[in-house]
Amino acid sequence: MSPALQGEWLQQQQLPVYLGGAELNVAQALAQWQQPVKYVSALPVNGMSDDIKNFLANKKIAPAIIDTGDRIGIYYLPQGADLKHQAVIYDRAGSSFASLRPGQVNWDAVFADADWFHFTAISPALNEHLPAVCLEALQEARKRNLFISVDLNYRAKLWQYGKNPLSVMPELVSFCDLVMGNIWSMHSLLGVPVDEDIHQSPTDQKYLAHASKSAGFLFEQWPGVKFVANTFRFDMEQGLRYFASLDEPGKQYESPVFEVGSVVDKVGSGDCFMAGLVLGFCRDWSEQEIIRFAAKAAIGKLQERGDATNQTIESIRQR
Repeated sequence: MSPALQGEWLQQQQLPVYLGGAELNVAQALAQWQQPVKYVSALPVNGMSDDIKNFLANKKIAPAIIDTGDRIGIYYLPQGADLKHQAVIYDRAGSSFASLRPGQVNWDAVFADADWFHFTAISPALNEHLPAVCLEALQEARKRNLFISVDLNYRAKLWQYGKNPLSVMPELVSFCDLVMGNIWSMHSLLGVPVDEDIHQSPTDQKYLAHASKSAGFLFEQWPGVKFVANTFRFDMEQGLRYFASLDEPGKQYESPVFEVGSVVDKVGSGDCFMAGLVLGFCRDWSEQEIIRFAAKAAIGKLQERGDATNQTIESIRQR
């Protein structure tokens, strides 16, 4: 739900609705780019869930929906705000997804014909049961030799069930081939050292060097990790400045630096970046082409309202 600011949604008597969430935003982007994709989630059995399943089908997203529970998870994000913004309100307790337990998902059916499994750090942040569900998914994906990626989305408001993410995320990341995030989320979720003074006399190269250093830490601590992607997004007086990197052991690939004078919606730009990475790897692009495309996709998403992108591959490449 995306209410207008300063209580205008009450005067307007409307509350725009977007079907989203980090993993689904990635799925929608990939489907938009004609990459076959399946989305795993849980919904109650009711008419609203039927509408959502039809929406997914119309977007060419194969649904792997577990029919369980009583309600659909919601979050309220004021228009123009960031998901890290203090105004975001999560209403996901007791949702069908939050009620999932290990053993409920038929992973043979979910992973049939799959090559890649993607999840985010938002899912294990919901409650004490979801880390076990994520672990089960990762174990099943690894058995099938799927390429596994994680987006280290850190949402402090969600880690409220008594466990520190540092006691949860390292085990889950040990299954991953590709880790995406930034130097600060890697610190919060994995304990990767971060230079607290990096903002003093900052330069792009200073941030990129730190990204490479953080990636090196991951490669050493989690030998299964093959690639680490970092994004850097800094607000300016008007608009923002954005760039990204992709590291493999001993080599870093950098995106161009983008400056945009205005932003329509910050939500989903990281998911669009992640989708760009997935697409590039699935289509065997070079690492330099992958990071360039992913960053351009993220920049384009900043000019779109809502969670998911409607950009085409062609429009992104022309940016």
